[in-house]
Amino acid sequence: MDRKDIEKQVIENYQQDENMMILVFAQWCVNNGLNPKELYERAYPNQGKNLSLEKVLELTVPKEESEEIPAQTVLGVLQMFGNDDLAFVVSEEMEKRNRK
Repeated sequence: MDRKDIEKQVIENYQQDENMMILVFAQWCVNNGLNPKELYERAYPNQGKNLSLEKVLELTVPKEESEEIPAQTVLGVLQMFGNDDLAFVVSEEMEKRNRK
């Protein structure tokens, strides 16, 4: 493999991992009766539509068909990709649920 091939592979791997992070977030939202688009917009109000989120939403399944996703897993994955603002919004939602 030459340098360009390696760079291309690294970029593709990162994009796949990023899509997996988005899917984990979106499925966690679905499982908890939350709208992933609304949470994303709260975290990043000036960003507009997230096309990756739009695509990944098609891959989510109903809550009944999904495995449980622990909130700490979602937070860890979001923070690993630098989505601290979104992790903060998820934390707020977790706190709301814990108060009920």
